[in-house]
Amino acid sequence: MGVGDVTTQFFTFGGDDDVFEFESGETLAPVTLAYEMYGELNEAKDNVILLFHALTGSQHAAGYNPAIEEVGDRWAEEVHLGWWDEFIGPGRALNTDKFAVLCVNYIGGCYGSTGPASINPVTSKPYGGSFPEVTVGDVVNSQVRLLDHLGIRRLRAVVGGSVGGMMCLWFATRYPHRVRYVVPMAAGLRATPLHVIHNFEQINAILDDPNFHDGDFYEGPGPDAGLSLARMIGHKTFVSLSAMEERARGEVLASIDDRVRNPLESYMWHQGQKFVKRFDANTYLRTMWLWQEFDLYREAAHAGRSITELLSRCEEHEYLVFSIDSDVCFYPDEQHELMMELKTAGVPARRITVHSDKGHDSFLLEPELFTPHLRDRLEGDWEPVRWGRS
Repeated sequence: MGVGDVTTQFFTFGGDDDVFEFESGETLAPVTLAYEMYGELNEAKDNVILLFHALTGSQHAAGYNPAIEEVGDRWAEEVHLGWWDEFIGPGRALNTDKFAVLCVNYIGGCYGSTGPASINPVTSKPYGGSFPEVTVGDVVNSQVRLLDHLGIRRLRAVVGGSVGGMMCLWFATRYPHRVRYVVPMAAGLRATPLHVIHNFEQINAILDDPNFHDGDFYEGPGPDAGLSLARMIGHKTFVSLSAMEERARGEVLASIDDRVRNPLESYMWHQGQKFVKRFDANTYLRTMWLWQEFDLYREAAHAGRSITELLSRCEEHEYLVFSIDSDVCFYPDEQHELMMELKTAGVPARRITVHSDKGHDSFLLEPELFTPHLRDRLEGDWEPVRWGRS
């Protein structure tokens, strides 16, 4: 049994005397964050799991949500069911019989949070290309504003896959006394050279589209061709080649374009075309740049610390690190690196290797491989009492 029908909620903050400052130094107000919560807050408000979505996810992680007025046509049918629906609910991986699960659309997003497609109150037009670049730190800091608003001082856990896993690591090192368990899935300590290359290809696919117009394309045709190509470039790292080939076997060859000549090409073309209907090119760019810049080694060095010193702030945490053996986006070597650094820093950590033929997206598709480990760790010592430092 899942969580049933759900609705998105909105938190707006900021005004003349209360602006949100990005790590770049740019400021913005007001800011709205779209979020959903599943399960009930307990009286102490210490039973919350903060779930960070992946690259193109949203606040809608579970249940059925057929429409969000603020999002409009971008809320396509394929996102009506929560992206982690089989993981969240009574008795599921994130057990709503015990925990309240909170998921927030990132600042800069396109599913209800303030982003490039949002209307700038000063100009009455979309922010477009003028919207600030966003970092992992900006995403986390904005969500801390929501936690404060809800009266949530400490989290039971932060959980996230892929880019969401990077958010977990940043949250844990910057707000160590606000979380108990840290669960990064198929993630690592930094953007690797392979990430940078793949992401750079996608960035340029969008920037080189003649309809991009420096991000100010909302009054005319958008950079659909560039965004579609970007999605195809990225998609090949999310799904294993064997799984991709299996999915493509029944694919009907597209007649819309004569360059599509076989089922695998048709499958990839379809991935790009359907993505354009549900996502915003400016948001995609900002998420790509966010990923490009993520590097906890560099963050530690800027603060005059080693990575060991940075991670030692997490000594009161317990980490549950998931690897996927067929992952060619965040290779298992990256989780090995994370585990070695945690060990050196004296942080309790357990690593689980998931054996799957589905590649990176296994953490989205195969709850049966993750649920026993998540429930054992998150519920094993659960008592709704105060813990950690005050």
